[in-house]
Amino acid sequence: MGTQIDRYLARLIAVPLLATLVLAAMLLLLDKMLRLFDFVVTEGGPVGVVWKMLANLIPEYLSLGIPIGLMLGILLAFRKLALSSELDTLRGVGLGYGQLLRAPYLYTFALMALNLAIVGFVQPYARYAYEGLRYELRSGALGASIKVGEFTNLGKRMTVRIERTADEGRRLYSVFVRADSDDGKTLAVTADEGQFLATDDPDTILLRLKDGRLVHDAPDYRVPRVLSFANHDLPIDLPVIEAFRNRGDGDVELTIPELMRIGRDDRVSEDRRDEVRANFHFRVVEVAMMLLLPLLAVALAVPPKRSTSGLGIFLSIVMVVTYHKVNQYAEQMGAQGRIDPIIALWVPFFLFAALILWMFHTLAYKPGGQPIGALERGAAKVGKAIGSILKLRFRRGAATA
Repeated sequence: MGTQIDRYLARLIAVPLLATLVLAAMLLLLDKMLRLFDFVVTEGGPVGVVWKMLANLIPEYLSLGIPIGLMLGILLAFRKLALSSELDTLRGVGLGYGQLLRAPYLYTFALMALNLAIVGFVQPYARYAYEGLRYELRSGALGASIKVGEFTNLGKRMTVRIERTADEGRRLYSVFVRADSDDGKTLAVTADEGQFLATDDPDTILLRLKDGRLVHDAPDYRVPRVLSFANHDLPIDLPVIEAFRNRGDGDVELTIPELMRIGRDDRVSEDRRDEVRANFHFRVVEVAMMLLLPLLAVALAVPPKRSTSGLGIFLSIVMVVTYHKVNQYAEQMGAQGRIDPIIALWVPFFLFAALILWMFHTLAYKPGGQPIGALERGAAKVGKAIGSILKLRFRRGAATA
Protein backbone atom coordinates (compact mmCIF):
# COMPACT_ATOMS: atom_id res chain seq x y z
CA MET A 1 0.00 0.00 0.00
CA GLY A 2 2.79 2.35 0.91
CA THR A 3 4.53 1.72 -2.42
CA GLN A 4 1.34 2.41 -4.36
CA ILE A 5 0.77 5.64 -2.44
CA ASP A 6 4.38 6.70 -3.03
CA ARG A 7 4.04 6.05 -6.76
CA TYR A 8 0.78 7.95 -6.86
CA LEU A 9 2.36 10.94 -5.09
CA ALA A 10 5.40 10.76 -7.36
CA ARG A 11 3.15 11.04 -10.43
CA LEU A 12 1.23 13.94 -8.91
CA ILE A 13 4.46 15.79 -8.16
CA ALA A 14 6.20 15.10 -11.49
CA VAL A 15 3.91 17.09 -13.79
CA PRO A 16 3.83 20.44 -11.92
CA LEU A 17 7.51 20.09 -11.02
CA LEU A 18 8.63 19.69 -14.63
CA ALA A 19 6.15 22.28 -15.89
CA THR A 20 7.28 24.86 -13.34
CA LEU A 21 10.95 24.17 -13.97
CA VAL A 22 10.60 24.50 -17.75
CA LEU A 23 8.40 27.58 -17.48
CA ALA A 24 10.76 29.35 -15.06
CA ALA A 25 13.80 28.57 -17.20
CA MET A 26 12.05 29.68 -20.40
CA LEU A 27 10.89 32.97 -18.89
CA LEU A 28 14.39 33.77 -17.65
CA LEU A 29 15.96 32.80 -20.98
CA LEU A 30 13.45 34.80 -23.04
CA ASP A 31 14.10 37.90 -20.97
CA LYS A 32 17.85 37.47 -21.40
CA MET A 33 17.56 36.55 -25.08
CA LEU A 34 16.13 39.95 -26.03
CA ARG A 35 19.01 41.74 -24.31
CA LEU A 36 21.57 39.41 -25.88
CA PHE A 37 20.17 39.98 -29.38
CA ASP A 38 20.46 43.73 -28.82
CA PHE A 39 24.03 43.34 -27.50
CA VAL A 40 25.16 41.09 -30.38
CA VAL A 41 23.59 43.33 -33.05
CA THR A 42 25.16 46.42 -31.48
CA GLU A 43 28.58 44.76 -31.45
CA GLY A 44 28.08 43.59 -35.05
CA GLY A 45 28.57 39.91 -34.27
CA PRO A 46 26.93 36.84 -35.83
CA VAL A 47 23.41 36.18 -34.55
CA GLY A 48 24.22 32.50 -34.00
CA VAL A 49 26.40 33.38 -31.02
CA VAL A 50 23.25 34.32 -29.09
CA TRP A 51 22.28 30.65 -28.82
CA LYS A 52 25.77 29.75 -27.50
CA MET A 53 25.51 32.47 -24.87
CA LEU A 54 22.03 31.34 -23.84
CA ALA A 55 23.22 27.74 -23.58
CA ASN A 56 25.92 28.86 -21.13
CA LEU A 57 23.29 30.64 -19.02
CA ILE A 58 21.07 27.56 -18.66
CA PRO A 59 22.98 26.17 -15.61
CA GLU A 60 22.59 29.48 -13.77
CA TYR A 61 18.86 29.61 -14.45
CA LEU A 62 18.40 25.94 -13.57
CA SER A 63 20.01 26.55 -10.19
CA LEU A 64 17.28 29.13 -9.55
CA GLY A 65 14.43 27.19 -11.12
CA ILE A 66 15.06 23.79 -9.50
CA PRO A 67 14.17 24.84 -5.91
CA ILE A 68 11.03 26.70 -7.03
CA GLY A 69 9.99 23.82 -9.28
CA LEU A 70 10.49 21.30 -6.47
CA MET A 71 8.49 23.36 -3.98
CA LEU A 72 5.59 24.08 -6.34
CA GLY A 73 5.50 20.48 -7.56
CA ILE A 74 5.07 19.16 -3.99
CA LEU A 75 2.76 22.00 -2.98
CA LEU A 76 0.38 21.58 -5.92
CA ALA A 77 0.32 17.79 -5.48
CA PHE A 78 -0.64 18.00 -1.80
CA ARG A 79 -3.06 20.83 -2.50
CA LYS A 80 -4.87 18.59 -4.97
CA LEU A 81 -5.02 15.82 -2.36
CA ALA A 82 -6.37 18.26 0.24
CA LEU A 83 -9.06 19.81 -1.99
CA SER A 84 -10.28 16.41 -3.19
CA SER A 85 -10.40 15.04 0.42
CA GLU A 86 -7.92 12.32 -0.54
CA LEU A 87 -5.53 13.65 2.09
CA ASP A 88 -8.17 13.14 4.80
CA THR A 89 -8.69 9.59 3.57
CA LEU A 90 -4.97 8.82 3.65
CA ARG A 91 -4.69 10.29 7.11
CA GLY A 92 -7.75 8.31 8.19
CA VAL A 93 -6.18 4.98 7.26
CA GLY A 94 -3.17 5.76 9.43
CA LEU A 95 -0.71 7.36 7.05
CA GLY A 96 1.12 10.23 8.76
CA TYR A 97 2.79 13.15 7.06
CA GLY A 98 6.16 11.49 7.63
CA GLN A 99 5.11 8.54 5.47
CA LEU A 100 3.55 10.80 2.84
CA LEU A 101 6.80 12.74 2.55
CA ARG A 102 8.84 9.75 1.35
CA ALA A 103 8.18 10.40 -2.34
CA PRO A 104 8.76 14.18 -2.05
CA TYR A 105 12.09 13.60 -0.34
CA LEU A 106 13.20 11.19 -3.05
CA TYR A 107 12.71 14.03 -5.51
CA THR A 108 14.46 16.37 -3.10
CA PHE A 109 17.60 14.26 -2.69
CA ALA A 110 17.90 13.71 -6.45
CA LEU A 111 17.42 17.40 -7.26
CA MET A 112 19.78 18.44 -4.46
CA ALA A 113 22.53 16.31 -6.00
CA LEU A 114 21.78 17.78 -9.42
CA ASN A 115 21.76 21.33 -8.10
CA LEU A 116 25.00 20.80 -6.18
CA ALA A 117 26.65 19.54 -9.37
CA ILE A 118 25.35 22.57 -11.26
CA VAL A 119 26.33 25.31 -8.80
CA GLY A 120 29.52 23.57 -7.71
CA PHE A 121 31.02 22.43 -11.00
CA VAL A 122 28.97 23.12 -14.17
CA GLN A 123 27.97 26.75 -13.59
CA PRO A 124 31.54 28.08 -13.02
CA TYR A 125 32.72 26.72 -16.38
CA ALA A 126 29.54 27.84 -18.15
CA ARG A 127 29.87 31.34 -16.71
CA TYR A 128 33.50 31.54 -17.84
CA ALA A 129 32.51 30.44 -21.35
CA TYR A 130 29.74 33.08 -21.39
CA GLU A 131 32.15 35.84 -20.38
CA GLY A 132 34.59 34.58 -23.02
CA LEU A 133 31.95 34.97 -25.73
CA ARG A 134 31.17 38.50 -24.51
CA TYR A 135 34.87 39.37 -24.67
CA GLU A 136 35.24 37.95 -28.17
CA LEU A 137 32.23 39.92 -29.35
CA ARG A 138 33.62 43.16 -27.97
CA SER A 139 37.10 42.51 -29.35
CA GLY A 140 35.92 41.33 -32.76
CA ALA A 141 37.36 37.82 -32.45
CA LEU A 142 34.05 36.33 -33.61
CA GLY A 143 34.28 38.00 -36.96
CA ALA A 144 32.14 41.04 -36.23
CA SER A 145 30.61 42.22 -39.48
CA ILE A 146 31.09 45.66 -41.00
CA LYS A 147 27.88 47.59 -40.51
CA VAL A 148 26.29 48.79 -43.72
CA GLY A 149 26.03 52.56 -44.00
CA GLU A 150 28.39 53.22 -41.06
CA PHE A 151 32.09 53.94 -40.69
CA THR A 152 33.85 50.90 -39.20
CA ASN A 153 37.37 50.93 -37.79
CA LEU A 154 39.59 47.97 -38.70
CA GLY A 155 42.43 48.42 -36.27
CA LYS A 156 43.66 51.89 -35.32
CA ARG A 157 44.58 53.23 -38.76
CA MET A 158 41.94 51.98 -41.20
CA THR A 159 38.33 53.02 -41.70
CA VAL A 160 35.84 51.31 -44.03
CA ARG A 161 32.35 52.29 -45.14
CA ILE A 162 30.04 50.20 -47.32
CA GLU A 163 26.80 51.60 -48.70
CA ARG A 164 25.06 48.27 -49.35
CA THR A 165 25.71 44.54 -49.71
CA ALA A 166 24.32 41.59 -51.66
CA ASP A 167 24.67 37.81 -51.81
CA GLU A 168 24.59 37.52 -47.97
CA GLY A 169 27.32 40.12 -47.55
CA ARG A 170 29.79 38.63 -50.01
CA ARG A 171 29.35 41.41 -52.59
CA LEU A 172 29.95 44.99 -51.50
CA TYR A 173 28.82 48.17 -53.25
CA SER A 174 29.93 51.83 -52.96
CA VAL A 175 33.02 51.06 -50.92
CA PHE A 176 35.13 53.71 -49.19
CA VAL A 177 38.46 52.94 -47.48
CA ARG A 178 40.89 55.27 -45.73
CA ALA A 179 44.20 54.08 -44.30
CA ASP A 180 46.96 55.93 -42.43
CA SER A 181 50.54 54.75 -41.94
CA ASP A 182 53.06 55.53 -39.22
CA ASP A 183 55.17 57.69 -41.54
CA GLY A 184 52.29 60.07 -42.32
CA LYS A 185 51.17 58.54 -45.60
CA THR A 186 47.43 58.34 -46.29
CA LEU A 187 45.43 56.31 -48.74
CA ALA A 188 41.81 56.99 -49.67
CA VAL A 189 39.97 54.64 -52.02
CA THR A 190 36.46 54.64 -53.45
CA ALA A 191 35.11 51.81 -55.58
CA ASP A 192 31.84 50.74 -57.11
CA GLU A 193 32.21 47.13 -55.98
CA GLY A 194 34.31 45.08 -53.59
CA GLN A 195 34.81 41.66 -52.09
CA PHE A 196 36.69 40.28 -49.06
CA LEU A 197 38.98 37.33 -49.84
CA ALA A 198 40.97 35.05 -47.54
CA THR A 199 44.76 34.76 -47.80
CA ASP A 200 47.36 32.25 -46.65
CA ASP A 201 48.10 34.54 -43.69
CA PRO A 202 45.32 34.17 -41.07
CA ASP A 203 46.09 37.70 -39.81
CA THR A 204 45.54 39.33 -43.22
CA ILE A 205 42.55 39.51 -45.55
CA LEU A 206 42.34 40.92 -49.06
CA LEU A 207 39.81 43.53 -50.17
CA ARG A 208 39.43 43.24 -53.96
CA LEU A 209 37.99 46.47 -55.41
CA LYS A 210 36.57 47.13 -58.87
CA ASP A 211 36.03 50.33 -60.87
CA GLY A 212 37.29 52.93 -58.46
CA ARG A 213 39.68 55.75 -57.75
CA LEU A 214 42.66 55.85 -55.40
CA VAL A 215 44.15 58.96 -53.80
CA HIS A 216 47.62 58.52 -52.27
CA ASP A 217 49.23 61.30 -50.24
CA ALA A 218 52.49 61.63 -48.28
CA PRO A 219 54.45 64.42 -46.58
CA ASP A 220 57.00 64.54 -49.44
CA TYR A 221 54.36 64.70 -52.22
CA ARG A 222 53.72 68.13 -53.72
CA VAL A 223 50.20 67.05 -54.66
CA PRO A 224 48.33 63.81 -53.91
CA ARG A 225 48.61 61.06 -56.52
CA VAL A 226 45.29 60.02 -58.07
CA LEU A 227 44.81 56.70 -59.81
CA SER A 228 41.76 55.24 -61.53
CA PHE A 229 41.60 51.46 -61.66
CA ALA A 230 39.47 48.61 -62.93
CA ASN A 231 40.75 46.15 -60.32
CA HIS A 232 42.82 46.76 -57.21
CA ASP A 233 43.70 44.47 -54.29
CA LEU A 234 44.08 46.10 -50.90
CA PRO A 235 45.62 43.95 -48.11
CA ILE A 236 44.11 44.55 -44.66
CA ASP A 237 45.89 43.52 -41.47
CA LEU A 238 43.42 42.23 -38.92
CA PRO A 239 43.69 43.81 -35.49
CA VAL A 240 45.63 41.82 -32.90
CA ILE A 241 43.24 40.36 -30.31
CA GLU A 242 44.51 39.71 -26.83
CA ALA A 243 43.82 36.33 -25.29
CA PHE A 244 40.92 36.15 -22.84
CA ARG A 245 41.84 36.05 -19.17
CA ASN A 246 42.16 32.80 -17.22
CA ARG A 247 39.18 31.34 -15.38
CA GLY A 248 38.75 32.37 -11.76
CA ASP A 249 38.78 36.16 -12.04
CA GLY A 250 35.48 36.18 -10.12
CA ASP A 251 34.18 33.90 -7.37
CA VAL A 252 31.33 32.64 -9.56
CA GLU A 253 33.89 31.06 -11.93
CA LEU A 254 35.44 28.89 -9.22
CA THR A 255 34.30 25.36 -8.41
CA ILE A 256 33.51 24.36 -4.82
CA PRO A 257 36.86 22.52 -4.31
CA GLU A 258 38.68 25.60 -5.63
CA LEU A 259 36.73 27.84 -3.24
CA MET A 260 37.66 25.57 -0.33
CA ARG A 261 41.33 25.55 -1.29
CA ILE A 262 41.59 29.33 -1.66
CA GLY A 263 39.55 29.94 1.50
CA ARG A 264 42.11 27.96 3.57
CA ASP A 265 45.22 29.39 1.88
CA ASP A 266 47.06 31.72 4.29
CA ARG A 267 49.04 33.19 1.41
CA VAL A 268 45.86 34.75 -0.02
CA SER A 269 44.83 38.16 1.28
CA GLU A 270 42.16 38.29 3.96
CA ASP A 271 39.79 40.29 1.75
CA ARG A 272 40.03 37.67 -0.99
CA ARG A 273 39.47 34.83 1.48
CA ASP A 274 36.36 36.58 2.84
CA GLU A 275 34.96 36.85 -0.69
CA VAL A 276 35.68 33.20 -1.44
CA ARG A 277 34.30 31.92 1.88
CA ALA A 278 31.14 34.01 1.49
CA ASN A 279 30.53 32.59 -1.98
CA PHE A 280 31.21 29.05 -0.78
CA HIS A 281 28.71 29.28 2.11
CA PHE A 282 26.18 30.98 -0.16
CA ARG A 283 26.22 28.02 -2.55
CA VAL A 284 26.03 25.49 0.28
CA VAL A 285 23.07 27.11 2.08
CA GLU A 286 21.20 27.50 -1.21
CA VAL A 287 21.47 23.75 -1.76
CA ALA A 288 20.85 22.86 1.90
CA MET A 289 17.69 24.98 1.89
CA MET A 290 16.12 22.46 -0.49
CA LEU A 291 15.87 20.01 2.45
CA LEU A 292 13.27 22.33 3.99
CA LEU A 293 11.16 22.80 0.87
CA PRO A 294 8.99 19.64 1.21
CA LEU A 295 8.03 20.67 4.74
CA LEU A 296 7.26 24.23 3.63
CA ALA A 297 5.28 23.02 0.62
CA VAL A 298 3.09 20.68 2.68
CA ALA A 299 2.53 23.31 5.39
CA LEU A 300 1.30 25.81 2.81
CA ALA A 301 -0.53 23.33 0.57
CA VAL A 302 -3.34 22.40 2.96
CA PRO A 303 -5.90 25.23 3.17
CA PRO A 304 -8.41 25.54 6.05
CA LYS A 305 -11.57 23.44 5.78
CA ARG A 306 -14.17 24.73 3.29
CA SER A 307 -11.53 26.99 1.73
CA THR A 308 -10.02 26.82 -1.74
CA SER A 309 -7.79 29.88 -1.35
CA GLY A 310 -4.49 29.87 -3.24
CA LEU A 311 -2.77 32.06 -0.69
CA GLY A 312 -0.32 29.27 0.17
CA ILE A 313 1.02 29.20 -3.41
CA PHE A 314 1.63 32.94 -3.40
CA LEU A 315 3.16 32.87 0.07
CA SER A 316 5.51 29.98 -0.78
CA ILE A 317 7.00 31.87 -3.74
CA VAL A 318 7.37 35.04 -1.67
CA MET A 319 9.15 33.17 1.13
CA VAL A 320 11.61 31.36 -1.14
CA VAL A 321 12.45 34.46 -3.21
CA THR A 322 12.80 36.58 -0.06
CA TYR A 323 15.13 34.04 1.52
CA HIS A 324 17.21 33.97 -1.68
CA LYS A 325 17.54 37.77 -1.60
CA VAL A 326 18.49 37.67 2.08
CA ASN A 327 21.24 35.18 1.22
CA GLN A 328 22.52 37.45 -1.54
CA TYR A 329 22.69 40.39 0.85
CA ALA A 330 24.36 38.22 3.51
CA GLU A 331 26.95 37.07 0.95
CA GLN A 332 27.80 40.69 0.18
CA MET A 333 28.13 41.46 3.89
CA GLY A 334 30.41 38.46 4.37
CA ALA A 335 32.50 39.27 1.29
CA GLN A 336 33.09 42.80 2.60
CA GLY A 337 34.31 41.41 5.93
CA ARG A 338 31.58 43.19 7.90
CA ILE A 339 30.24 39.88 9.27
CA ASP A 340 31.83 36.45 9.35
CA PRO A 341 30.43 34.54 6.32
CA ILE A 342 29.39 31.60 8.52
CA ILE A 343 27.28 33.83 10.74
CA ALA A 344 25.96 35.95 7.88
CA LEU A 345 24.65 32.98 5.89
CA TRP A 346 23.89 30.22 8.39
CA VAL A 347 21.98 32.29 10.96
CA PRO A 348 19.25 33.19 8.40
CA PHE A 349 19.19 29.54 7.35
CA PHE A 350 18.49 28.29 10.88
CA LEU A 351 15.88 31.02 11.44
CA PHE A 352 14.17 30.05 8.18
CA ALA A 353 14.38 26.37 9.17
CA ALA A 354 12.85 27.10 12.59
CA LEU A 355 9.91 28.92 10.99
CA ILE A 356 9.27 26.08 8.53
CA LEU A 357 9.53 23.40 11.22
CA TRP A 358 7.04 25.30 13.37
CA MET A 359 4.61 25.60 10.44
CA PHE A 360 4.90 21.91 9.62
CA HIS A 361 4.57 20.86 13.27
CA THR A 362 1.43 22.99 13.62
CA LEU A 363 -0.16 21.32 10.62
CA ALA A 364 0.95 17.75 11.29
CA TYR A 365 0.79 17.35 15.05
CA LYS A 366 -1.75 19.85 16.36
CA PRO A 367 -5.42 18.87 15.95
CA GLY A 368 -7.01 21.37 13.60
CA GLY A 369 -3.70 23.20 13.29
CA GLN A 370 -3.42 25.56 10.37
CA PRO A 371 -0.19 27.62 10.22
CA ILE A 372 -1.61 30.17 7.78
CA GLY A 373 -5.20 30.07 9.00
CA ALA A 374 -5.11 33.66 10.24
CA LEU A 375 -3.69 34.84 6.91
CA GLU A 376 -6.35 32.88 5.02
CA ARG A 377 -9.12 34.49 7.08
CA GLY A 378 -7.58 37.93 6.63
CA ALA A 379 -7.24 37.43 2.88
CA ALA A 380 -10.87 36.28 2.68
CA LYS A 381 -12.05 39.40 4.53
CA VAL A 382 -10.00 41.66 2.28
CA GLY A 383 -11.36 39.89 -0.80
CA LYS A 384 -14.96 40.34 0.39
CA ALA A 385 -14.34 44.01 1.15
CA ILE A 386 -12.89 44.63 -2.30
CA GLY A 387 -15.79 42.76 -3.89
CA SER A 388 -18.31 44.86 -1.96
CA ILE A 389 -16.62 48.10 -3.04
CA LEU A 390 -16.59 47.04 -6.68
CA LYS A 391 -20.27 46.03 -6.56
CA LEU A 392 -21.22 49.35 -4.96
CA ARG A 393 -19.35 51.32 -7.63
CA PHE A 394 -20.95 49.23 -10.37
CA ARG A 395 -24.42 49.92 -9.00
CA ARG A 396 -23.74 53.66 -8.72
CA GLY A 397 -22.43 53.70 -12.28
CA ALA A 398 -25.50 51.86 -13.56
CA ALA A 399 -27.83 54.23 -11.66
CA THR A 400 -26.03 57.29 -13.07
CA ALA A 401 -26.31 55.92 -16.60
